[in-house]
Amino acid sequence: MVRAIVGANWGDEGKGKITDMLAQDSDIIVRFQGGSNAGHTIINNYGRFALHLLPSGVFYGHTTSIIGNGVALNIPYLIKEIRSLVEQGVPEPKVLVSNRAQILMPYHILFDEYEEERLGGKSFGSTKSGIAPFYSDKYAKIGFQVSELFDEAALKEKVVRVCQMKNVMLEHLYHKPAIDPEELYKTLLEYRDMIAPYVCDVSAYLHEALKEGKRVLLEGQLGSLKDPDHGIYPMVTSSSTLAAYGAIGAGIPPYEIKDIITVVKAYSSAVGAGAFVSEIFGDEAEELRKRGGDKGEYGATTGRPRRVGWFDAVASRYGCRIQGATEAALTVLDVLGYLDEIPVCTGYEIDGKVVKDFPVTVELEKAKPVLTKLPGWKCDIRGIKKYEDLPQACRDYIEFIEKEIQTPVTMVSNGPGRDEIIYRNK
Repeated sequence: MVRAIVGANWGDEGKGKITDMLAQDSDIIVRFQGGSNAGHTIINNYGRFALHLLPSGVFYGHTTSIIGNGVALNIPYLIKEIRSLVEQGVPEPKVLVSNRAQILMPYHILFDEYEEERLGGKSFGSTKSGIAPFYSDKYAKIGFQVSELFDEAALKEKVVRVCQMKNVMLEHLYHKPAIDPEELYKTLLEYRDMIAPYVCDVSAYLHEALKEGKRVLLEGQLGSLKDPDHGIYPMVTSSSTLAAYGAIGAGIPPYEIKDIITVVKAYSSAVGAGAFVSEIFGDEAEELRKRGGDKGEYGATTGRPRRVGWFDAVASRYGCRIQGATEAALTVLDVLGYLDEIPVCTGYEIDGKVVKDFPVTVELEKAKPVLTKLPGWKCDIRGIKKYEDLPQACRDYIEFIEKEIQTPVTMVSNGPGRDEIIYRNK
């Protein structure tokens, strides 16, 4: 049985906590796309962690954590992350890395920085983790698969060939120092030695695991609106953030995915540039940002203040639909307890007309939010375990969202801790 956990919006929905929680009932957790450019914050008995490459199920002794072929694999970063967990008292996790995963090269990070610098005011707000250059190379077929590290002659020849091409760009476009192929080759041999103990034919491993009835959890990074095909292009990430890609990024048949848990935030937040219709500003935004999440709304990777806004029903309904959500987990509901009334964006006004369907980017840039105000519950709901014990106004807010997103809300998170969750019947 395969379940996927994905985000409905811009990322930052609180997927890490939900994955960590559901990993308890899973045998295998797979990261299927993205790289170390976004983080998942997890709070458990071992402490507080921001994971970037490792799946959020690494804290359980019974689980196997997999880096799938769809991931941008930053090898030294992965090894550092595993070591850092062990240093903080977490038992060494069982980690497998796909032999078909592609390697994030040191020059990808440099090219990311140089391009943002070159674009200046027109930059994409990249985390400068090398993600766009990595996926560009992958699809231009000049990337390096993990398996290639184990054939030295072929690797050396390819390094020389790729460096020739990269050095033309470095010299003539960015006016930066050239890459030394010999140094790069040596670095890749170091990478090989680091990653060798973890390498596996992940697709074959998962094929056998599913035959044996193992429970597999696919963990996505970011959310629907950052998908390069269906998101707010071009202010998107460079790999598909949708559950459908989980099959490709893990190497399993699409029909194996039976349950798609789409994580929806009780208000909106986003890191990076791009259209964000329900965004709020000034003191109102600062208050929500300060109260938000576990330590406020600041990026787990960058520490950047997140942009915040009210719940966007138009974007969230679309996000759930494009993910194929079978159920939704509503997070950070406890944050809103300070408000007398809570605005919800229920439509977009574009050129004088109100629309309910999420538009393409050029239309989205012109959209203004149509707000509906709901009464607040004015109390702290942390610690409540049963849905019926929530204040009436709080239940009304959840049920309003459920109706708007057209997806059953089966879990309500009312605090950052692993056990601060309310289950609802589907």
